[in-house]
Amino acid sequence: MDASFGKKEKLKSKILITQLFQEGRGVSVYPLKLIYLSVEQKEVPIKTGVTVSKRNFKSAVDRNRIKRLLRESYRLNKALVFNNTDANFAFLFLYLGKDMPTFEQLDHKMKLVLNKFKLQIDEKNNK
Repeated sequence: MDASFGKKEKLKSKILITQLFQEGRGVSVYPLKLIYLSVEQKEVPIKTGVTVSKRNFKSAVDRNRIKRLLRESYRLNKALVFNNTDANFAFLFLYLGKDMPTFEQLDHKMKLVLNKFKLQIDEKNNK
């Protein structure tokens, strides 16, 4: 399993992002929230985006730092999801906290939210 986060894996479609907010389901482990939606795409199994609220972080430098940390944490932990699902998904990670996180905190929360997502998908498939 490739541990990169290439251009094809990035969620950039405005239509898909809008669809995520309207129809997507959520999994939350404070301060992270994962919104996901099953999609019909052929390129890669999971397209991923990250976002940080401008309301909570006025400085673009702070928002960009958190987004970099989120992307790196996802890149290191995406094997948890890639190896355990056959479906295609669109992911959007929201950072809901109001204070600047460390990488260790985000990495731990990322593992928790991905495991919670995996459990939710397993439950859905078993029904």
